[in-house]
Amino acid sequence: MKGPEDVLFSPAVKAEQIRLGSRAAFEGRDWKSEITEDLRQFLTAIDTFFFATASADGRPYVQHRGGPAGFLKPIGSHMLAFADFAGNRQYISLGHLRENDRAHIFVPHFATQQRLKLWGRARAVEGDLELMERLVDPAYKARPERAIIFTIEAWDINCRQHIVQRYSEAEIAPAIDQLTQRIKELESEVGRLKSSSGARS
Repeated sequence: MKGPEDVLFSPAVKAEQIRLGSRAAFEGRDWKSEITEDLRQFLTAIDTFFFATASADGRPYVQHRGGPAGFLKPIGSHMLAFADFAGNRQYISLGHLRENDRAHIFVPHFATQQRLKLWGRARAVEGDLELMERLVDPAYKARPERAIIFTIEAWDINCRQHIVQRYSEAEIAPAIDQLTQRIKELESEVGRLKSSSGARS
């Protein structure tokens, strides 16, 4: 049975690492396949990711997935799941999964300049109301059609290079609220000083 390193690096990839001199940097590393507490906490902030599948003959496809923060949910020690909302009705990912369950999730988190990569296998689940209740946020106005369950075979968080730092509205809102409150305090202080100055003159 293949371990996480063999999932990340095929023989051809390892050969390229040897040829280009980077192989030693990856040997003996503790590649993860289980969901750690750090990963669990990281996922609570995630509201966007990219989901990659391939057809039986290897034709790749990458689809953007978005939702409320934390919508990519751990449901076991090695499994994630997310609600598959109604979209453009092309069903490319869904068709791929029927003939090839290998999949990849790529998560860029622009605020912290981190990228999470998850290798695994995925399947669509329809009609499981209990699972859908765990995955769907009632406040999020979108129609869920099914669940996608992703079994992790390996994952890695790596370098921040070339990720331009950006913040979502939800991430920047506390700072804006703090600034707004400070502006109100300063305006109030200015008004008080003006009143005090007018009274003396």
